[in-house]
Amino acid sequence: MSETGEAAERFSGRTAWALQLKTPLREFLRTETGGAALLLTATVAALLWANVDTSSYESVWGTRLSIRLGGSGLSQDLREWVNTGLMTFFFFVVGLEARREFDMGELRDRRRLVLPLMAGVGGMIVPIAIFLAINAGGPSTRGWGAAMSTDTAFALGMLTLAAKNVPSRMRAYLLTVTVVDDLVALAVIAVFYSSHVRMMPLLVTLAVLVVVLILRVRGERHGIVYAALGIVAWVAMFESGIEPVVVGLVLGLLTYASPAARDDLQRASEMFRLFREQPTAELARTASDGLASAISPNERLQLLYHPWTSYVIVPIFALANAGVAISGGLLSHALTSPITLGILIAYIAGKPVGITGFSWLITRLTRGRIQVPVGWAAVVGGGAIAGIGFTVSLLIATLAFHGTQLEEAKLGILGSALVASVLTWAIFRVTRMLPKRLKLRALLGTADPIVDLAAPVDPDRDHIRGPSDAPVTVVEYGDYECPYCGQAEPVVRELLADFGDVRYVWRHLPLHDVHPAAQLAAEASEAAAVQGMFWDMHDRLFANQDRLRARDLVGHAEALGLDVDRFGVDLRRHLGAARVAEDLDSADLSGVSGTPTFFINGKRHYGAYDIETLSAAIRAARARAYLGSVS
Repeated sequence: MSETGEAAERFSGRTAWALQLKTPLREFLRTETGGAALLLTATVAALLWANVDTSSYESVWGTRLSIRLGGSGLSQDLREWVNTGLMTFFFFVVGLEARREFDMGELRDRRRLVLPLMAGVGGMIVPIAIFLAINAGGPSTRGWGAAMSTDTAFALGMLTLAAKNVPSRMRAYLLTVTVVDDLVALAVIAVFYSSHVRMMPLLVTLAVLVVVLILRVRGERHGIVYAALGIVAWVAMFESGIEPVVVGLVLGLLTYASPAARDDLQRASEMFRLFREQPTAELARTASDGLASAISPNERLQLLYHPWTSYVIVPIFALANAGVAISGGLLSHALTSPITLGILIAYIAGKPVGITGFSWLITRLTRGRIQVPVGWAAVVGGGAIAGIGFTVSLLIATLAFHGTQLEEAKLGILGSALVASVLTWAIFRVTRMLPKRLKLRALLGTADPIVDLAAPVDPDRDHIRGPSDAPVTVVEYGDYECPYCGQAEPVVRELLADFGDVRYVWRHLPLHDVHPAAQLAAEASEAAAVQGMFWDMHDRLFANQDRLRARDLVGHAEALGLDVDRFGVDLRRHLGAARVAEDLDSADLSGVSGTPTFFINGKRHYGAYDIETLSAAIRAARARAYLGSVS
């Protein structure tokens, strides 16, 4: 078996999803789905523990833990170390994902920031107003912050569990709204739930964050430097009297995200080639640095920390804070407690009303120039699931309440999470029962998707398979020597066979640094195109990926019945090189650096390229195209 064939065989069970160091929204949500299940388990465990042996539960989490260096040190109980220490990493990951969406996701079109920003604000103002109205005149009004913020991780995970097959743009929209929640919630913690603020440590924190920003701008990439500065900032914020979890979110927002540039990848390949030729320690370090520098810090840090926060840190937080010793007296008192009812009603009614109402208001005020990216049923369902305020709500509750009031607040928070999940399931269940056109409009809406493909498909220039008037166009940037493109090729053929209304476009992206024969193979396909047999040569090249040298290409031309003399002349003169270069330029403009890369109706497809995933993406694109044709 050839080297290329062996590579394809070795990775046949994997996809670009697993191989690329990208963490797009879908990967974020997949992690949150598993994390949500583990979070539920930890919550149930905490409740069982607190009710079976309350003294043991409180004794463990009340254990004092001190860290001292000389005459100085920090001392907190174990629960506080979880809340202020470990949760800093959780908010760091939230900040990373928010920045990624701002740099590479839906929010890179800055016009799309206005509506989720205002919806997020509305989703806090209305719940706060409800809580204050129910608790008016009492000392419990201090806990208004516990009724405003959505738990991003829990809500996204439960959305997937409670409402399967909701639009991916719904999740992106909800993520943006809840990130606004987190930002404002942390500002609320810093301003309203921090006492005895000391200015000098706070100024030290701000100075450290400025240094971090300067280092980011200058391109400093050594993680140990940022880790040390982060620790200093956290300790200074702790000493200032402000909740130090704020540091995590700020550091995440300062960490830029960007797609891997082709030049950086080629440079990394060259460094690795040098190491392969002379495997020394110095060249190993250089190659390692080159590989790391090709991927943005945001993506590398998400890959490192996101699983830890979802599967370890947040469940530990739940285990430490969700334990409530439930008794008949507590339940009967909670049914009339303004704290419990205020939090419960604020989340169950206030969140969907605030998010949906402000979204509708912005749409009307802008006369449709700014629209929600999904249908209104999806907006209402997203508002309902935003009624899960677990993590941040518990965090603020522990700052605002003590004793019985804290227990009542926990019951309201846990109850609202349960009811919000059931309500979300019911909304999407009813929506799925609607007639097809109404269901699609209710879920997908009519807003235009972001177009990532910089160079539109040109029927007079591009190589196209399928009907010219197809509602769905799939563009692939590929490389004839790439084993993963070879794996994707039968999937593409199956798609074209299954969907009679799909138009497929091939564009060249030969990766010269890793596939030395790819450029000439691409030029060979263009030489065949001159004689009207591009697709015949295309298929043959993929069927013979281990035979792409010049004499092999001539043999392929002969086997296809081409004019071999003319083909040979065109190949020697590199007449197809200009056309291949045009595709390379268009790939650069669209931010494409690896193969295969797919665009579906102009939107970049992130993730796996197996038949199930691509078919689902095509069906979603076809549904949006159908809505556009009947509206």
